[in-house]
Amino acid sequence: MNLADRGFTGSIPQLYEHYMVPLIFDPYAVDLAARAAALRPASLLEIAAGTGVLTRHLVAQLPAEASIIASDVNATMLDMAATLGTSRPVEWRLADAQDLPFDDESFDLVVCQFGAMFFPDRPVTQALAQAFPDDPPRFLARTPHGYHDIDLLRSELAAGGFEHPADIVTLPMRARAESPSGPALGYCQGTPLRNEIEARAPGRLPELTAHAAQAISARFGNGAIDTLIQAHVVIVGR
Repeated sequence: MNLADRGFTGSIPQLYEHYMVPLIFDPYAVDLAARAAALRPASLLEIAAGTGVLTRHLVAQLPAEASIIASDVNATMLDMAATLGTSRPVEWRLADAQDLPFDDESFDLVVCQFGAMFFPDRPVTQALAQAFPDDPPRFLARTPHGYHDIDLLRSELAAGGFEHPADIVTLPMRARAESPSGPALGYCQGTPLRNEIEARAPGRLPELTAHAAQAISARFGNGAIDTLIQAHVVIVGR
């Protein structure tokens, strides 16, 4: 995985959880967890788990006997997820989604929330295609801007070893924040974009975050934000 995408260090995990999770990730996590629960998996692998928002919803919706391994390539994000905790035990595992440390056919469901678009080799890898048994296996992924072309999604899933046609649903949601400063802080300081800003403009992170807040305010107003977002939900079997 690209080293820039591993850069969730310092205060980024805390800011990500505080600002980005309620803004974008939590609404989709509720939906994906419900879809996963409907498939009744006995063993589930989550990749790109981040600070564990989807993990927490999976724990709430899956039966207690379903085993859950939540993995991420970023140790600091997993540490944050483990600190936040879940209502029952899950296994937190440091793992690169494209170099998984699991035997073939280890899981009957793999889920990924806002992670596949970061894979440097975006055709879903053979490691994923072999990670779960056949009754029938499924891979669920949600991909936002940057990986939105449905035809490309289908072709890359096929290239990754998934033989069944993908079921792709474009799902609208609402992104809400109390003020423009929340999204500005989330994106500029709670994602690896922070590292890019600091590399190009050392010492100017607060100034440029404020500039982003002003731009958001110019578009959405000075008060609370309530705007449309959408993402693709992909369900496919091997």
